[in-house]
Amino acid sequence: MLLAIETSTTIGSVALGDGAGVLAEVVLGEQSRHAEAVAPAVDTALKLAGRSLDGLDGVVVGGGPGSFTGVRVGGATAKGLVRALGVPLYAYSGLLALAASVSQEAAVCALFDARRGEVYAACYRLGDEVDTLLQPGVAHLDQVLDAVAAHDPVYAGDGAWRYAEVIEGRGGRPVAPHRGVPRASALLWLADRWPDLGRVADPAAWEPAYLREPGARRGVRG
Repeated sequence: MLLAIETSTTIGSVALGDGAGVLAEVVLGEQSRHAEAVAPAVDTALKLAGRSLDGLDGVVVGGGPGSFTGVRVGGATAKGLVRALGVPLYAYSGLLALAASVSQEAAVCALFDARRGEVYAACYRLGDEVDTLLQPGVAHLDQVLDAVAAHDPVYAGDGAWRYAEVIEGRGGRPVAPHRGVPRASALLWLADRWPDLGRVADPAAWEPAYLREPGARRGVRG
């Protein structure tokens, strides 16, 4: 039984699965504070599934990039749980979780809004293996569109929706906003299918991949 925590964007989620399927998934609303909502969501998911923490075999977390605060909260919660329970930690990019939430067939360019005209971006095609067409990074949208155009991906995430007109003007296909959210249940699917890809060798030393410093350190408000 695995617990998954995904807090890369303003809409987060917590899910519980046992390999055969998703037992429960709790969505953290856009207006909720992830720092205050994650622990109650874990409790709710366990209660809905009729399970307890001592039955967990591992924790899966969205390991960045994305909202600095959200990623930090998810990572700290996951590390605390695996330390307390003595179970393995698995971490996958939130961009990969988004791609898995959208399609296991088409190439998906996952975009999180990084502000100031930039996006956190990665492009994947999921089949027998995870084919990474563009490694996770932060860049201006035009650079990303140039880099992935040959793969003809669909574009997903809050970054894709914010810049939908630009993407469509370049011949791209943004997916609807309700489909462009990374899901904790997608993290469960990734951990079930490719556990070695996400297994963290040293959970105590692990840190999320923020890809750039938070706004406060860069002198940027908001």
